[in-house]
Amino acid sequence: MKLGEVIRKYRKIKNMTQKEMANRLGITAPAVNKWENGNSLPDITLLSPIARLLDISLDTLLSFQEELTPQDINKIILKADALLKEKSYEQAFQWAKKKLEEYPNCEQLIWQIAIIFEAQLRIQEISDSQKYDTYFHSLYIQLLQSNNETIRSHAADALFNFYMRKNQYEKAEEYLDYFSKQNPERKRKQAEVYSKTNQIDKAYKTYEELLFSYYGMISITFHGIYMLAMNENNLKKVHMLADKQKEFAKCFEMGKYYEVSSQLEIATLEKDADTIITTMKEMLASIEQIHSFYQSPLYEHMKFQETRTEFLEELKENLFKCFCDEESYGFLKEDKRWQEFKNTSLLQF
Repeated sequence: MKLGEVIRKYRKIKNMTQKEMANRLGITAPAVNKWENGNSLPDITLLSPIARLLDISLDTLLSFQEELTPQDINKIILKADALLKEKSYEQAFQWAKKKLEEYPNCEQLIWQIAIIFEAQLRIQEISDSQKYDTYFHSLYIQLLQSNNETIRSHAADALFNFYMRKNQYEKAEEYLDYFSKQNPERKRKQAEVYSKTNQIDKAYKTYEELLFSYYGMISITFHGIYMLAMNENNLKKVHMLADKQKEFAKCFEMGKYYEVSSQLEIATLEKDADTIITTMKEMLASIEQIHSFYQSPLYEHMKFQETRTEFLEELKENLFKCFCDEESYGFLKEDKRWQEFKNTSLLQF
């Protein structure tokens, strides 16, 4: 990282504008802008004041060390792990701290060192843990400025857990903003805050929403694997996946329709008339209860939109039209059970 990039990084950590920094140093804002963009360098006499202003050492300010390779980082981590086993926590900590001063801009190293040392801090129940907590807290705050989303998320996660342990739930909740709204971990952590702050109904509802969304995601994933196996004509795997989907729908109390529908495609491929006709009958019969999961105790705190009767009738009719598709089910036209099923169903529409 270049000098200007170091200045920008730590200025932002201090929540200081270029103008504020310039005023404190007795220079102009455009001068700071030029440093940060690599168009010029600060006068040598300003280096110490800049370091003091940014609360960093001159070593950090002037660190031009290149990023460590993954192999280099792994060697340092292995050494740190060995020291934690062989030496006192304080001795290992001082060694690691010195390493981070040597490579102050290697975010991957900072992150991994913080993780293993903080974990050991909890495991060993170090008596004078406050000073270590303060140091690791500062590292995570620094990592929140990372351009790497994974590192930012891990830093936010560590800070969330830090304040949860201290029962500072409102402060912990602030770090949820660093998680994408699409990240289920954000929702899970929010539910955890609700439960700790006695907002029990909100906690239930949030967990239930997670559970419901997990069903949708896992169901789509199952189907994706199912189609891969189908395309490869791996019928043994297709049957296994169809059975798993049935069990999965049952476990999440999604209702009969979702439990049986996974069997239709493979039965059609194998021209298994018994299974096809049985499955079609069960699917049509369960249409009216297709949203039976609305009444499941698994989702009792969630609010679902009321299902219109017209929607169910239309769905039932369209499903029956699919079952009458000659291309897919023409081979059944001479089957008496199929003819009976078709004629009986036609009377309903």
